[in-house]
Amino acid sequence: MAKSLVIADDVTGANATGVLLKKSGLETYTVLNAAHANDTEIEGCDCVTVATESRSIPAGEAYERVKRVLDAIDRKHITLYSKRIDSTLRGNLGSETDAFLDTLGPEYIAACVPCFPTSGRILVGGYMLVNGVLLHRTSIANDPKNPINTSNAVDLYRKQTKYRVGWINLDDIERGAEHLAAVITKMVAGGVRIVIFDSVIQEHIDTIADSLIIAKLKYVAVDPGVFTAASAKRLVGKSAKRGGGKVLCAIGSVNDVARAQVSHLLSQLNVLNVYVEISEILESPERREAEIKRVSDEILKGCDDYGICSLIGCGIDPARQIPFEPYMEKHKKTAQELSELINTAMAEMVFRVISRNKDFRGVYSTGGDITAAINRRVEIAGLRLLDEVLPLACYGEMVGGRFPGLKFISKGGSQGKADAMTVCVQYLQSRI
Repeated sequence: MAKSLVIADDVTGANATGVLLKKSGLETYTVLNAAHANDTEIEGCDCVTVATESRSIPAGEAYERVKRVLDAIDRKHITLYSKRIDSTLRGNLGSETDAFLDTLGPEYIAACVPCFPTSGRILVGGYMLVNGVLLHRTSIANDPKNPINTSNAVDLYRKQTKYRVGWINLDDIERGAEHLAAVITKMVAGGVRIVIFDSVIQEHIDTIADSLIIAKLKYVAVDPGVFTAASAKRLVGKSAKRGGGKVLCAIGSVNDVARAQVSHLLSQLNVLNVYVEISEILESPERREAEIKRVSDEILKGCDDYGICSLIGCGIDPARQIPFEPYMEKHKKTAQELSELINTAMAEMVFRVISRNKDFRGVYSTGGDITAAINRRVEIAGLRLLDEVLPLACYGEMVGGRFPGLKFISKGGSQGKADAMTVCVQYLQSRI
């Protein structure tokens, strides 16, 4: 049964949001004919997106099209509603949002986050910027069917909706989810039904989603898709294909490039992640074994609902990096020998996970040392190289050893852009 419903004003928007949901591990179906939105074919999907083709029609007709879809869909299993809006605020934003609020009832609010960071769309002070330029000063504003004469999203909404509109600035969002939840709760208690949020980066979007959960508010996600995807991770549930092939990531690099790539991976994909406490690895053989068991068991226990799992050294967070000097003195070992202990322990975690759950059919690793340690532990004869995913990111399959045919991607820890790790993991998923 569908657990998320996205209504977009055109098919491009419907598909764009659907792809973001798919990247989060959710099976998504786009309905191209809204008259058939209750078709039984959608029953096996987690998320349904419907295109109403209502961007350039009169506001009243757009309202009716959205309402008809809401009335046609069996909503008893829906945990997330989304009104996908144009990333540059064109179309019938207000009337289509009103259709949601009228249909769902007074317990729902609309959380409007018109931000798409990777496309250069952000909201600051209530004003939309497109690649740093005020929206009404861009060529987009001259759209003959949907002209834009203001960059102020708050004013634009207030002119189009019958409901009270509130706006929350970056200062409140930067103070964290707990503070933001209190701000939203107070605003809603005062009669606001549509809350518009400033947002510039993915972290802001995630904070907004977390705050709404903390506030225990039912809401419609109104956005170009990124906020909907963040909400889906929290509300729809983790719905990876069981038995369809899982990827295990082992990441030991701690440089700035790897840190940015880990952040991108965990924010964009639905990942079960367990951090490895490096101090436990270095403290003693007994503590090392206990940490290997803890990490392996946590992944094995929780992996059923995930297509991607990862074990990441806690040093990826600068605040949790462990100095080697005390352990070098305590154990009379060099930094290289301590590093080898860490790599060998993480390789053992990989071995235990893929040994005990045969659904893991692909392994991704970052850093040459950890890759070598994994290869030694699984006793492979070699790798059959099949493709170059990105520069210094090679795809292949294991030859011989304990897991012949297991798919593998290894990448240099300091190589690639912020999305490189995500690209590699998605590539690996497509091959298994």
